[in-house]
Amino acid sequence: MADIIQAKIYVNMTDLNAPLSRGRKNPGANRAGARADGTAVANGDTMNEDTEGLAQNAAEGNLHAFAELLFFAYRDFTGDPDAILKDFGFGRAHHRVLHFVNRHSGLRVADLLEILNITKQSLSRVLKQLIDQGYITQKAGAADRRERLLYPTERGMALAGRLAAPQLVRLRAALTAAGPEAETAIRRFLEAMINAEDRPKVSAIIDPAELPADRNDEGKPS
Repeated sequence: MADIIQAKIYVNMTDLNAPLSRGRKNPGANRAGARADGTAVANGDTMNEDTEGLAQNAAEGNLHAFAELLFFAYRDFTGDPDAILKDFGFGRAHHRVLHFVNRHSGLRVADLLEILNITKQSLSRVLKQLIDQGYITQKAGAADRRERLLYPTERGMALAGRLAAPQLVRLRAALTAAGPEAETAIRRFLEAMINAEDRPKVSAIIDPAELPADRNDEGKPS
């Protein structure tokens, strides 16, 4: 029994860890000569595979970093108006509705549903609150009385401007920091992030000149 204990005492953990440590320093060394499926691999091919693996991991790391940058940018971009919305008992859904109605006076309810990609029930709840509290008004369309067209009231325009102000400041500062040549690339990047089938619709939405004339004038409150 003493012999067994004595043998255990002289086991050197450095000796056990050394092969593992050496393997980490040169991950291709143990794999030289064979792939996982047993086929032969030259040392040069193994090193190429290692290099390609590292490059792929680096590329994926960059993409994860971009995803996190988008998260933090959106967090702070929406955080500015969130603080204002709390004073009115509103949330981001109210902000989105008010933003698009203010930007596109005379917007149809059907178009707003498509823009926000939410259910009628969800929109009805938010829209009712904004109408009841005097931020939005709705009228029937002149050509089709079944259509409901949405317009911001003076109170709604004032709140929309107040909510947009800190966001515009942040956007202006970010574009300035990115440099004069960056705006086109940033716009192209953001457009590419949108589903391809939705890009023409989005282009029409962000360019008010492309909206039908009757959406801008029809039934507008005096």
